[in-house]
Amino acid sequence: MVTFLAGGTGTPKLLAGADDVFSPAATAVVANTGDDIELGGHLVCPDLDTVLFLDGDVLDRETWWGIADDTAETHAELTRLADAAGLDGGPRYLPEDAQTAGRDIARWRRFSGVAEFMHIGDRDRAVHVTRTSLLDEGGSLTEVTRTLADAFGLDRTLLPMSDDPVASIIHTPSGPMHFQEWWVGHNGEPAVEDVAFRGSEAASATDAVLTALDDTVVIGPSNPVTSLGPMLALDDIEQALRETPVVAVSPFIEDTVFSGPAADLMAGVGLEPSTAGVAEAYPFADAFVLDDDDSTPLDVPVVRTDTTLDDATDAERVNRAVETALSEVA
Repeated sequence: MVTFLAGGTGTPKLLAGADDVFSPAATAVVANTGDDIELGGHLVCPDLDTVLFLDGDVLDRETWWGIADDTAETHAELTRLADAAGLDGGPRYLPEDAQTAGRDIARWRRFSGVAEFMHIGDRDRAVHVTRTSLLDEGGSLTEVTRTLADAFGLDRTLLPMSDDPVASIIHTPSGPMHFQEWWVGHNGEPAVEDVAFRGSEAASATDAVLTALDDTVVIGPSNPVTSLGPMLALDDIEQALRETPVVAVSPFIEDTVFSGPAADLMAGVGLEPSTAGVAEAYPFADAFVLDDDDSTPLDVPVVRTDTTLDDATDAERVNRAVETALSEVA
């Protein structure tokens, strides 16, 4: 068995070419939930859904989020209606007292659906409505995710990192913002001063996650701060990673990041935005997969390859390098 830790688009791109290297039936994916938000009363779990849609063969692989060829009539009408009514656009937080009311899993990240600041497709929305309704019927996020995975025909085991709320909060000169407000609502501005994972001190991994982490672990080229950081903020996950073989794929080539906000976020929390900084963020990693052009010296075994992930052929090549690295540390 092999367990992948997934957040953002880096690890899903790696998973897109993993099937011939790591059998889906013998693979688990633990997904970040620190980016989740409640939007218009519906719980949106972006990192869970990217894997759900990838393995369900419906993912939009141009954007690496949402469902391919989805319509967005409801989203467009929400925007039109807000404009016609003279309502300000989002992100619009619900009142402070509402942030800890209602379903616990959505704490500290409740947004109004007025003008809907995140683009949600119509079929995508059906997933969020179903998820939220099953939660309201008494299911845990783990149980509900299993139900959705069955509906999409997943062979891989897909697990949320916790059934408890953890919210990724970006501290900026303009005040604290949820990650989705900062990244989607304000296009990654203003500057990052720090990142906190609200609720992490009281949250824990589920038994299913801890069982999955008994197996060999692969950390794909995801953002170390907001994709992996919420998981590492849970003491039981961080401890489990110290006790099992871990191979990580760097999202950098030396100090050049492939995509996304990883560099700004790492600098904001005092990590060097580079492969060296990623290694510092993952002190439990037993080996790394680096790009051929990345000469960063590390104190653990390194396997080098072309770490570009433009298509499934690229992803299979990187997975072969991961397999080689695992053979050195397993």
